[in-house]
Amino acid sequence: MLYAALATLSGLVWGVGDFAGGKASQTAAAMPVTWLSKLISLPLLAVYVALTYVSPHPASLSWGALGGAAGIVGLVLFYRALSTGAMSVVAPVTAVTAAAIPVAVGLATGDDTTGLRLLGVAFALVAIALVSLSPPRPGEVRVVSAALLAVAIGSGLGFAVFFIFLGRAGQVAGGTAGLWPVVASQLAGLLIGGAVLATRRRGRWPQRIALRWTLVAGTFDMTANALYLVASRHGELSIVAPLAALGPVSTVILALVVDHERMRPVQVLGFGMAVLALILVNR
Repeated sequence: MLYAALATLSGLVWGVGDFAGGKASQTAAAMPVTWLSKLISLPLLAVYVALTYVSPHPASLSWGALGGAAGIVGLVLFYRALSTGAMSVVAPVTAVTAAAIPVAVGLATGDDTTGLRLLGVAFALVAIALVSLSPPRPGEVRVVSAALLAVAIGSGLGFAVFFIFLGRAGQVAGGTAGLWPVVASQLAGLLIGGAVLATRRRGRWPQRIALRWTLVAGTFDMTANALYLVASRHGELSIVAPLAALGPVSTVILALVVDHERMRPVQVLGFGMAVLALILVNR
């Protein structure tokens, strides 16, 4: 199924963007990196819109803007949770929440996902959790409190709402909304992210190498949004969302290649389950 391939591709592209954003955030503050990555992706988005131009539809713009607002709120909560130092706990909780809620919503609203395809969705959720697991970093404090879990789940909820709303944006007007929902999503993220930055102390903005990584992050993140939007027009939410949430797969691969990190056995198992999930959902 083409939409499953596009959803998977969007997840892998998102994973590249996440890796690049992480690299940029090693020497710059995370929020300025995120905001600037959205800003510098706008020229390429304008090219995409021009190449696929259709008249904008008000309803699709509204759903896209709401999705972008939810996504940036989820990101702010995610960074807040990560700031506690318990990354190895926060990442899988957020990732699974972001994927599982759209599955539940899709099934509750009539998605015909049954049999082997539903089993594939379950494998995808487990794969996301396993691949996202990472060993504690030096000095990492793994204090897991109810408040921390609440913030991590809240972050995943924000990302889940982004998946749901952007998918809804792609389906209004008979699926002829073009890429305008992505435009609305990016602009909403810029406005809210800018407001957050205005209320915080000045953070370190990306320079030199970090700026190049930020450019990569913005380009891949926005392209993944567009791919997900196209996939959601033709596919069921309960299939598209978990496949699009497989971004940690490409993030871990790049960490192996670029940073020479070692893959844990549990992550290898997660990779295997991801492959099996793709096979099952395409049957």
